[in-house]
Amino acid sequence: MDGEDDAAMTPEDLEWKFSQVFGERAAGEEVQEVDIISAIEFDKTGNHLATGDRGGRVVLFEKTDRVDHGVHRRVLEGMDCSSSRHPEFRYKTEFQSHEPEFDYLKSLEIEEKINKIRWCQTANNAMFLLSTNDKTIKFWKVQEKKIKQISNLNVEPSRPTSNGFISSSNVPTSFKACSANGGCIDNPLSCRSNNLSFLPGGISSLRLPMVTSHETSLLARCRRTYAHAHDYHINSISNNSDGETFISADDLRINLWNLEISSQSFNIVDVKPANMEDLTEVITSAEFHPSHCNMLAYSSSKGSIRLLDLRQSALCDTHSKLFEENEAPGSKSFFTDIISSISDIKFAKGGRYILSRDYMTLKLWDINMGSGPVATFQVHEHLRPKLCDLYENDSIFDKFECCLSGDGQRVATGSYSNMFRVFGCSEGSSEATTLEATKNPARRQIQTPPRFLRSPGNHSHGVNKREGSDYNSGGVDINGNTFDLSTKLLHLAWHPNENSIACAASNSLYMYYA
Repeated sequence: MDGEDDAAMTPEDLEWKFSQVFGERAAGEEVQEVDIISAIEFDKTGNHLATGDRGGRVVLFEKTDRVDHGVHRRVLEGMDCSSSRHPEFRYKTEFQSHEPEFDYLKSLEIEEKINKIRWCQTANNAMFLLSTNDKTIKFWKVQEKKIKQISNLNVEPSRPTSNGFISSSNVPTSFKACSANGGCIDNPLSCRSNNLSFLPGGISSLRLPMVTSHETSLLARCRRTYAHAHDYHINSISNNSDGETFISADDLRINLWNLEISSQSFNIVDVKPANMEDLTEVITSAEFHPSHCNMLAYSSSKGSIRLLDLRQSALCDTHSKLFEENEAPGSKSFFTDIISSISDIKFAKGGRYILSRDYMTLKLWDINMGSGPVATFQVHEHLRPKLCDLYENDSIFDKFECCLSGDGQRVATGSYSNMFRVFGCSEGSSEATTLEATKNPARRQIQTPPRFLRSPGNHSHGVNKREGSDYNSGGVDINGNTFDLSTKLLHLAWHPNENSIACAASNSLYMYYA
C-alpha cells in the first residue's frame, strides 16, 4: 500500500535489530519524573529527530551519514557498491521549551510537560518546530550561530578584560601621562608596565585586530508563543501542507492558526454543548491531510473519525465523512465506551488511509470507504478478561500512539512491558512482530490471528476468546509471558523513508532498524 495502491507482491517479514539507545537507565537507577519522554517526532526528511519530556525540554538528534563498519555512505555510492545501511543518530542540542506556570484566574497549575512536537519547513539552514504543553504552543527556531573571537592583537593584557579589549582601568595610574593642563591621557601603548606585553618591533608593527569565527554553536530561540486559546488541555497540533497554518485541538475545540500571527486564531470545530450535562464525546486527536490543505480529520472518545473539508464552511459543524464501526448486537458492556475511545490517528503518506489506535486494537481506514475499517489488528485482546482490574488502576485510560511506515506497508504501536508491535497491512500479509524496547529485543510471533480484513461477505471483526490457562491467568500476555502494567511504551515514531523505529521507554530512547 504505497499510500494509494496495494503492493503487487506481499513483502517479506522484517527482521528487526537494535540500533542504539540514548539515556539508558542503569540497573537500580531511579528515573526522575521530569526525564520521562512524552513526545517523539521525525522531520519529513528523516534526518532529524525531536523528543520532548515531562520536564518541558526538547532534545534534538541528527542522523549521521554513516553505514556499517564506519564507512562514509557517499564513498560507497561513488564506488557503486552496496552496503548494509545502519541508520544512526547523534545528539545535536537541547533547550527548555516550557516552564511550569500557574493560572491565577482558575487556580490551576499548568505542567511543563511536552504533549506534542511537530516539525515545520526549514529555511536558510535553520530548523523550525512547534511544541506544546497543556495550554501554550511555541514556535522555535534552531540555527547555528558563529562564535566571534578577536585575534591578532599587538598588545596582550596579562589580566584579560571581560570583553577582550584593554581598558584604562588595567593601566596603573602612575603610568598615565599628564598633559599641560593637568589632565591625564589614557595611553597604555606609551608606557611600560608589567601588565602589558609588546610584540617584537614595537609601535612600527601596529596592526588592527581581526574578528574571526572558527566555532559554531546551536541557538534555539522562541519566535512566537500561541497562548490563551484553549480552555481545556491541548491534545494535538498538526501542520498544514501549505506551510503557513496549523491546527491545535483540545477536548472540545479545534483552532486554526497562522504561523506568523500569534495574537488570534480561528475556531473551526466546537463540540461543546449549550449544557455540559449533554456532553457525550470529546475530541481525542486531530491531524491535517498530508497533501490536501483543505482537509483534516479528528477522532473522538466514541471511536469515530470525522473527515472535514474547510471549503464547505468556516465553522465545520458538520463533517464531510464519518468513519465508525458498528457494534455487534449484545456486545455492549460498561467498558465498551472506554476501550473504543481513539487515542491517536495518523494519515498514511499518500493520504488515502487513516490509522487509528484505541485501547484494544489498531484499525486501518480507507477514506473512500465509510462502512468500516479495511483491517483490524488485535493488540490487547489478551487483556479483555482483566478490564475490571485495568479500570481500577486507571491503566484502561492509557493513551498509546500509532505510526505507519513510509511505504504504507506496515503499522506499529506500543503496549505494556515496554513492548511494541509491528503488523504488515498489505494484501495477504500475516506479519505480526512483537519486540521489547531493550538492547536485545526478543522477537515473538503473536499466536492469535492479529489481522482481520474486511470483505463484502464478511462483516465480523471480533475475536473468539482463546481457551487455556494462559489467556485467563492474571499477568500473562498472549504469548504466555508475564506483562507489567507499570512499564508501558506509549510513544513511538517511524522514519519517513526507512524501516527504522524510534520508541520511548520511560526516560530512554531506543532505535531499531530492519
